[in-house]
Amino acid sequence: MSVTEPPGPVMDRDEVDRALARLDAEHEAIETSLLALQDHAGRRLLEGAALTGVTQERWTATERRITLLWTYFDAYAGALRAAHDVRARRRWPSRDDLAELTELLRGESVTVAGGSESGPSPALTGPARLSERFTLEELVARMNDLYAHSLDMVVAADAVWSALPARIDLLAAELARTRQLAHSVGVRPGEHPAGDDLERITRALTALREQVISDPLAFWQRAEGSSAPGGGRAHTDRYDREARALEEVRREIDAVLTVRQDAEARLGRLRDVLSRADRTLAEARSARGEVLAKIAASEVPAVSGPPTALQEQLAMASDYRRNAQWHRLSPLLESLEEKAEDELLRARESLTAVTAPLAVRAELRGRLDAYKAKVARHGHAEDPLLVERYDAARRMLWSAPCDLRVAEQAVLRYQQAAAEVLAPRVPQQGGTADRRGEA
Repeated sequence: MSVTEPPGPVMDRDEVDRALARLDAEHEAIETSLLALQDHAGRRLLEGAALTGVTQERWTATERRITLLWTYFDAYAGALRAAHDVRARRRWPSRDDLAELTELLRGESVTVAGGSESGPSPALTGPARLSERFTLEELVARMNDLYAHSLDMVVAADAVWSALPARIDLLAAELARTRQLAHSVGVRPGEHPAGDDLERITRALTALREQVISDPLAFWQRAEGSSAPGGGRAHTDRYDREARALEEVRREIDAVLTVRQDAEARLGRLRDVLSRADRTLAEARSARGEVLAKIAASEVPAVSGPPTALQEQLAMASDYRRNAQWHRLSPLLESLEEKAEDELLRARESLTAVTAPLAVRAELRGRLDAYKAKVARHGHAEDPLLVERYDAARRMLWSAPCDLRVAEQAVLRYQQAAAEVLAPRVPQQGGTADRRGEA
């Protein structure tokens, strides 16, 4: 049998045996990897799924790669068996045997029918050749490349399917519980914004799950600079956005639930605050009449009537509670609580403004009596000037109507006279006469 001239130096027996041992180990490793890929859960899911979009395109190409990978492996195994057959002819191979083995192990001894374009990453959609020839080393490199591309696609799809659908299902279960709770407190679509949000989230999650199942690679983000198969992660931006939206709705529902639990207490506090505001305004109106009767030449502000609008809203809030319309009661109570406190503050300010002239009169009366007591302690209670000015000031302050401006001047005159009486006496130069000092 004629032997093709081997590529390069002819291998000796030891080199042949070492090469065959290495190739046997490679054969076993490649077969194990291919079987693992064949049994990979992601590949089985891809085979049975109704795929769309980028995943459908890549899986079509990957299926062709896997088919070609097995074709290459069968060719590789056949070439390896042929080399073992030659080596098994005799214990000490002849020169021709070694030349043939060198050609089988190092030359382009493997012919693959129906192969695709050559290159490290063949274009599976390109024009097919009738056959290709490889060395065993080239064939292993080609299989490694096809395996890496196939595994990358399978692992990426499986990673998305492992991460997102389960999370979406958990969120959907939480959404269902929230919807049930929302309905129990009257939060329904078309009646409350949170009810509309729940409907939108439901639609979004349904669409998201369908797309994740049919096109998982649309949710795959490859890691920067990573060349390992499946290097990357499932991006969850849309899922995270809906999870945040559901959390916001849940907080709104919790607020409504809180209203349901303490609505009666809050309504009672509101009634109390508005009642105090009404009583304060009534007191202010009464005080205004007294001021107008007792104080002359004074501008007294008008006092408004009771807050009827707030009373109407309070009645509406009570109706909402009776009819269990908690979603409407919640914002109304918050608004009413703020307005009721403002109304009470306004009523108190009105009372203070109306009674200010009476407070001024009371202060002047107290000041006049305080100076009279001081003068009496110093033994000047019978001073004619002080008696006269005290009587004048007292008549003005205890008469009605009282002119505060005139009364204040009278009190000031009495103070000045008292100060002069109480001031230390200074002897005049050249005589013993005394004079009253200045206040």
